[in-house]
Amino acid sequence: MIRHLRILVAIGVLSGLGACSSVPEPPEPLAATERTISQGQIVGFAADNAAQVWLGLPYAASTAGVNRWRAPQPAARFTERFEALTHSEPCPQIINRLSTRTTGRDEGDLYGSEDCLKLDVYAPNGAGPDNADRPVMVWIHGGSNTWGFASQYDGSKLAQEQDVVVVVIQYRLGPLGFFAHPQIDEGEGANFALLDHVAALQWVAAEIGQFGGDPDNVTIFGESAGGQNVAALLASPLASGLYHRAVVQSGFFDSTPLNEAQEGTENSAIPAAERMLSGEATAYALRNAPLQAVFDAYNLGDARAELPRVIADGVTLPREGLASTLDDTETFNAVPIISGVNRDEMKLFNALNPELTRQRFGVLISIRDPHLYERRAYYQSRLWRILAIDQPFARMRAAGHEPLWAYRFDWDDGGGFLTMDLSELFGAAHAMEIPFVFNHFDFFGPLDRFLFHRKNADSRAALAAEMGAYWTEFARTGDPGAGWPAWTEDGVLKRFDAPTSGLLEGTDSVERLLEDLASDPTLDSADTCHIAEALVNWRDELEARIRARTGCEV
Repeated sequence: MIRHLRILVAIGVLSGLGACSSVPEPPEPLAATERTISQGQIVGFAADNAAQVWLGLPYAASTAGVNRWRAPQPAARFTERFEALTHSEPCPQIINRLSTRTTGRDEGDLYGSEDCLKLDVYAPNGAGPDNADRPVMVWIHGGSNTWGFASQYDGSKLAQEQDVVVVVIQYRLGPLGFFAHPQIDEGEGANFALLDHVAALQWVAAEIGQFGGDPDNVTIFGESAGGQNVAALLASPLASGLYHRAVVQSGFFDSTPLNEAQEGTENSAIPAAERMLSGEATAYALRNAPLQAVFDAYNLGDARAELPRVIADGVTLPREGLASTLDDTETFNAVPIISGVNRDEMKLFNALNPELTRQRFGVLISIRDPHLYERRAYYQSRLWRILAIDQPFARMRAAGHEPLWAYRFDWDDGGGFLTMDLSELFGAAHAMEIPFVFNHFDFFGPLDRFLFHRKNADSRAALAAEMGAYWTEFARTGDPGAGWPAWTEDGVLKRFDAPTSGLLEGTDSVERLLEDLASDPTLDSADTCHIAEALVNWRDELEARIRARTGCEV
């Protein structure tokens, strides 16, 4: 698991650059968006670009009380027309520096509602049940599976410009989403977040035709933890047939063994339950524990806190683990797959590491040793690619699965702020591709105006149009189209950059990476071991291999 500062801290340190925005008034309902779904009548509104939008539609009931740590239950019918005009509350999570701006709460507060299994739908103007033939793209947000919410992602431009229906889902997070305590084991597994994803996809299958979407042409896509959740859906027998293509953006094909999730670490379910309760950990006591006590047991106010996520529970995922399913097309949902990474993934985490950078006035960041900063990010980000593309794709191809495509996002044309060079500090960092896929550059809060500015507006727009067209052509046909060859045993990646994209050839491996690190002529022995230690701290399963190849005592 990643032990570095998370994305929320890296972005949040710059949140003081802008003032909190006031909550806008809800839009006016639009008669043309009236629909009838299984729960009753709903109405939405038109976005500024004329896309049709429905926000906060419940796809399942509240998960509070008796429904906590259970599979999602059906949402109640509406007693009157439901006005889908505002985003729902997030699923419970700890407020971080970024989310203080959107919630008005203090950092470290618990925020959200257990009645959060809601989704947003974005459709092109004029889409409806009479022309329900558009590809459906279901977005699963990232955030370490401990934070995030649907309102961060605006699918209106992607829907309107590419003629697709976009669905953005919320799901249970942190200990509510992943909990492997034997007392609440009722045969539904331990990945309640994954059960939420399945329930949302079942809602899509039943209802999306009312919004102009084709239920027989559904693509799941997600970034970071959302990408890992897409990978989990590839491996989950419960999701079979509910989607038809998958896009994994900066996600891993990892899972936590069940025994480790139960009691293998300090934050496993059994020791955590002892901290959240004063008495015996019965199913009744756990489901009725105060929400604050549940989250306090995991110390999730610390951005570096870890807890088991994506658990190989033997129900939602095979007991042998997520990655094991890739060895046989009969054991994973073998649909066309795109998997990709950003060239400088780890710079987002390294930027706030005091070993590597200094902070002044709580805002300005300077790099202590630019060469070491660059080389460390290079090797860490290479490893990210290996784990997200090379290793899983090799296993899938060996199993006979070949509709695979890979990419690397290289855009690093961000500007500067006072003494900071954002191209050097962040580059093509983790999550940087998301605004391009959605063609919506209101994403990183106050940082946006420095990253996305007038000088790079034209090249940005061109790259966003290119990426949006590839993503939606893949959703439409199962092939991203001309100019993006499928992955082969020799490896080929689409490289996305401005002013021009291109191709990268070749594969990578852990052994090749360690060989390069051990013989890197630009590093002295201390710097080599510094980077080796950083790799071990991130992926401790590689410790023995890294020690043997570099000779470093890590």
